[in-house]
Amino acid sequence: MGSLFSKSKKPESRVTEQDKAVLKLKQTRDKLKQYQKRIVISQEKERELAKKCLAEGKKDKALRLLKKKKFQDKLLEKTDNQLDNLEQMVQTIETKQMEIEVMKGLEQGNDTLKALHNIMSLDDVERIMGDTEDAVAYQNEIDDILAGGLSSDEANEDDLMNELEDILGGDIGEQLPDVPDTELPGGEMEKKPSKERHQNVSRQEALVAG
Repeated sequence: MGSLFSKSKKPESRVTEQDKAVLKLKQTRDKLKQYQKRIVISQEKERELAKKCLAEGKKDKALRLLKKKKFQDKLLEKTDNQLDNLEQMVQTIETKQMEIEVMKGLEQGNDTLKALHNIMSLDDVERIMGDTEDAVAYQNEIDDILAGGLSSDEANEDDLMNELEDILGGDIGEQLPDVPDTELPGGEMEKKPSKERHQNVSRQEALVAG
């Protein structure tokens, strides 16, 4: 129950003391620039007023206005130097902050590398590489054996096919009769078909008569 009514913790601010210092310097720089603008505007007005006094013959008042302008010129020069110092300070702090961030990143990277080196040492790497080479060599031996077996089977199959063709060729030659070199007389070939035609015609006539 107490946890329900307890106040939630405020999130921690990410603004560092260095950030606050840089912000303060920039605010001071902006104020100086505004101060310079007011001086410049005042000088322009007093310059015009001095011209007017000279035109009216008020030489003493014109001289006092010019003296005031000279003093303001010195103020502007002084504020310019102060602005340069502020800008340099801001840039120096921001550069140092960046360097610190870089150093933190390098430190974190080194810690990560050390942790990885602890996980896998040089001995582990050499052992793994050795096992890998052995496995590859063993697989190559298996591939060579299989390739040799297949090639020998193909060679044996070719020999068997050649032997089979030789056997079949010899049997066929023995079974076929010799072809006579002389031609049969043409007369005998003609007489036999004519005699068969005569017998067929006689049979047809007998069937018709019956």
